[in-house]
Amino acid sequence: MSDRQIRPMRALLAGTVSLALLAGPALAAPGGPAGHGGTGMGGCGHPGILTVAGHGESRVAPDQVMISLGVTTQSQTAAQAMTDNSARQQAVLDTLKGVGIEEADIQTSGLTLNPMMNYPENAPATITGYMAQNLLTVRVTDISRAGEVLDSIVTAGANEMQGIRFIREDSQSTEDEALGTAVADATHRAGVMAEAAGLELGPIIRMGEPRQGMNGPEPVMMRAMGADAAGKSIPVEGGEVAFTADVEVTYALKGGEACAMPMPAPQDTGAAPADTAADASAETPEANAEDAPAN
Repeated sequence: MSDRQIRPMRALLAGTVSLALLAGPALAAPGGPAGHGGTGMGGCGHPGILTVAGHGESRVAPDQVMISLGVTTQSQTAAQAMTDNSARQQAVLDTLKGVGIEEADIQTSGLTLNPMMNYPENAPATITGYMAQNLLTVRVTDISRAGEVLDSIVTAGANEMQGIRFIREDSQSTEDEALGTAVADATHRAGVMAEAAGLELGPIIRMGEPRQGMNGPEPVMMRAMGADAAGKSIPVEGGEVAFTADVEVTYALKGGEACAMPMPAPQDTGAAPADTAADASAETPEANAEDAPAN
């Protein structure tokens, strides 16, 4: 094929490449409105996002108290330590039932038997006796009777007091309130941050609780237990219990300028340079026809 026959084809290819380069930026430009080569979603073809954490707390008066108590005994032999412990623990159980505590509200939470060791200097360790421990968890559904129950079990022989914990049985509404407060807190934080940045909050992309989820009730105020010299019931005050919740919310952001996206360098297609292509495209079909050999 002669050079005169190739030149029209090269001109056609050069024109096609020129049109592709002109159309490329329009197709790749980010941030344009939907239907005009953009995504309608913000800069760089995707929305900005904002993730915030929210915390909520709700308080309510407790209606039950959990008491952890037990009996610890010591003896020279393991069998005797367990026998003494069982006798005293049975007296505690009988007393609890006598003051109106249901069997379903009494649960054994620990039972141990350990040797008591002596470690003399420059001598092997020796066993001096054995210690048995039996722990109970008792639920008192009437907080006003908590002091009475504590008095009775101490009198019956309980000599271990692990502590008391106030709870609320119908706590669902309080937990829901804490969760709603956490979401409201996250929304407020996100709104303040977006406004300060000159943006607007878009729809929620993701929302959930951290892995630890909602925390259980925590005592807000509890007076220390102790019996006075007059032998009155041990004073116990429930105060309030607090339910807390934490959430994480991710919002889309609206507004702001589209960020720039660098354009890739044109690839070498083997076409003629622009000036050559321009010169070739300037040739008329008549001139090409004159150059063609006669049949």
